[in-house]
Amino acid sequence: MLEKEVINFEKTAIVGVITQNQSEEKLNEYLDELEFLTFTAGGQVVKRFSQKMERPNPKTFVGTGKIEEIHQFVKENDISTLVFDDELSPSQQKNISKIITECKILDRTHLILDIFAQRAETSYARTQVELAQCQYLLPRLSGMWTHLERQKGGIGMRGPGETEIETDRRIVRDRIALLKEKIKTIDKQMGVQRGNRGAMVRVALVGYTNVGKSTLMNAVGKSDVFVENKLFATLDTTVRKVVIKNLPFLLSDTVGFIRKLPTQLVDSFKSTLDEVREADLLLHVVDISHPEFEDQIESVNKTLLDIKCNDKPVIMVFNKIDAYKPLTIDEDDLMTEKTPRHFTLEEWKATWMNKVGEQNALFISATNKENFEEFRERVYEAVRHIHITRFPYNKFLYPDYKDAVEKEDKDEEEIE
Repeated sequence: MLEKEVINFEKTAIVGVITQNQSEEKLNEYLDELEFLTFTAGGQVVKRFSQKMERPNPKTFVGTGKIEEIHQFVKENDISTLVFDDELSPSQQKNISKIITECKILDRTHLILDIFAQRAETSYARTQVELAQCQYLLPRLSGMWTHLERQKGGIGMRGPGETEIETDRRIVRDRIALLKEKIKTIDKQMGVQRGNRGAMVRVALVGYTNVGKSTLMNAVGKSDVFVENKLFATLDTTVRKVVIKNLPFLLSDTVGFIRKLPTQLVDSFKSTLDEVREADLLLHVVDISHPEFEDQIESVNKTLLDIKCNDKPVIMVFNKIDAYKPLTIDEDDLMTEKTPRHFTLEEWKATWMNKVGEQNALFISATNKENFEEFRERVYEAVRHIHITRFPYNKFLYPDYKDAVEKEDKDEEEIE
């Protein structure tokens, strides 16, 4: 478990299940991440519950005995919040709330939405988060209210009328429609802004949450993007003009991805993801010091596939090499088998250089600016290639362009 000094945080317990599709090792990884999410939201995890079952119980997520065990722990330890690792169905949430009445019942999606609500600074981000929350709330209204009696009668109110739950649903649906219209208006404005940026090459930082994208943005673009060692520190896309050597381009910092990313957030943060869709080059930032960074890469690649951005040129940027510490095996230990977690940085470089190509992998420390000149040179070459393809006769940006053209002509003559 994560060891953190927490003061005045809500006492929280978290729950997960081991299934055919989710091993105990994988569950522990998810619960580690769920604990970090809880810490980010303002909670202190004091207990983890897990159960091995074929699939989650459709009524209460875990079995009857386990839910009673959790209930007893909640009562005895004054637990404020109970968080389930997977998204609960409306009926599951309702049934669990009937059994465990002493604390709030949340799932992973609700927790992420709560963090986004805390982090939203601009009007646009707040609108996006509110839309996602309303879409999540709508099917769960019946489980959140106990006053479901009919509205009182009176002039114009006789007869069955609307139940209070129906009234609430109508209000939420109207709010969703209003928020969608508001987001459409802002999307048009942001589309105009993107169009006004001209034809400069666009580079987007993508990656899992908390891998150091904002730190890298600050180091490259001399920006002041908010940085914190918590999940989803950045929600609003930041775009900065960056110049390396004589070449200007646009660099954007985007919201981080996460495993089991709520679909409501993908939908409501469409415009933020448009920065990724319209980018000419992606810098996929990876926290190489994280023990599960390969899984994080897969999660990011899956999200890029979902938003149809998997065909863009990508440079893999392995960040936080200063924090990387491989596991070690004692010389007299003949039983322990070497795994990727025992790889040195040099071994990882050899592995990843072979996988993604020598020109598409970098190993840096954004905090210490280690290997930073190599990073800037690699990005410069990639952006320069895109720019020359787009503007083949732009000699202003490239004083050496004439020499390059003459060299290409000479090479073609030799081939002929």
